[in-house]
Amino acid sequence: MLQHSKVTAWSNRAGGIVRNSLAGIFIAGIITQAGYSFAVDGSAAKARQALADLKEITISSSYLSELKSIEATMNIADTYQREHEDENAGIFYNLVIQKARILQDKVTVASPAPATVNASPTPNHATVASSQAIRGVTGAMSSYTVEKGDSLRLIASRLGVSRQHLITINHLGSKPLLKIGQKLKYDNRRIIPKMIENGLVINIPDRTLYYFKQGELTLSLPVALGSPSKDDDFNWQTPTGRFRIIEKIRNPTWTVPPSIQAEMEAQGKEVVTTVPPGPDSPLGKFAIRTSLPGIMIHSTSKPWSINSYTSHGCIRLFPDNMEAFFKQIPVNTPGEIIYKPVKVTVGETGRVFLEVHRDVYDRKIDLATEARTLIAKKRLSDRVDWQKIRNMVKQPNGTVQDITLDRKGIGASHVTDKGSPSASGQS
Repeated sequence: MLQHSKVTAWSNRAGGIVRNSLAGIFIAGIITQAGYSFAVDGSAAKARQALADLKEITISSSYLSELKSIEATMNIADTYQREHEDENAGIFYNLVIQKARILQDKVTVASPAPATVNASPTPNHATVASSQAIRGVTGAMSSYTVEKGDSLRLIASRLGVSRQHLITINHLGSKPLLKIGQKLKYDNRRIIPKMIENGLVINIPDRTLYYFKQGELTLSLPVALGSPSKDDDFNWQTPTGRFRIIEKIRNPTWTVPPSIQAEMEAQGKEVVTTVPPGPDSPLGKFAIRTSLPGIMIHSTSKPWSINSYTSHGCIRLFPDNMEAFFKQIPVNTPGEIIYKPVKVTVGETGRVFLEVHRDVYDRKIDLATEARTLIAKKRLSDRVDWQKIRNMVKQPNGTVQDITLDRKGIGASHVTDKGSPSASGQS
């Protein structure tokens, strides 16, 4: 009996030890699982940010397959996380971070790159001057031969530059007189604001339409966009957002929107409800309807308005350009209107280029901060001339400029220990 009691007591003690051990293991498992979840959430956030930063960079078509691979890895990680397989999710999130870092390094250091895109409209009478090829840039430093009927304003609109740009670069003086056969130099280069696989990107600040096919930019065209002015009654600013091409119309009839009819009435003009096809039609000979309400891409009876902000929100193209574009673009093509006044790219030789436009719609964008942010994302802060950047954001004229730091010719006072503008000199 005594022996049995001892055995029972030992058994109870052993059972208690086992139960306590199992409880400890269970609690430790909960703590470990919580730790895994916390760590995975942190990795997921870092992976998403790394992927978002990567998509801000102009990536040439030769690297698009690597970008897609990173996106696929992110999808696998998200799937594991949804299924609460945190350990596997963490592995793949960390893989996204590593792959994104490697790809970012590839596209931001000097390395062989695809040839520069030169997809801006080049009339038969324009001759392309020799200029440095820059990765991620469209347009050219070129010359235009004046023809009969040309005006400085019309030439500027055709080429996608300002009238003042032509006056300044050609030293024409305050009252320029053009002669048939005269050659005018111009620089209509643009840093491509966003690379996509297929479709359109229209960037409001640089007044340019970019058309992509199979990861390559095939066409870039100057456009006119909505007027910056807006009040409680009227807002003609071109909206941002994604869209699709839903219809192509030859010789369109313009059905005047009620809002424009109201403006006509407010200005004391005759209220017109429709305008038939013809030389006076604001839509010109070709119009493309988008899925954005009231927004069309169309030709114009006012070609000198191209490269300005004078429309009621629609996107106007130079008549010759619109006809060619109309034939190329299929219905259901995707597109996006974006607002990106500051753009940065790196050339084949590692030179850094910046393009700064006005915040024309007054969206309260600090151009200096935007430039610093983009340069930091591309890990270029110690390779650029911050004094030149300060000058560009103070006078944003939209030209592409080389901002590479010339360490032999630039003093250390231009760069802080972090490579950013010093507090005393920021705009």
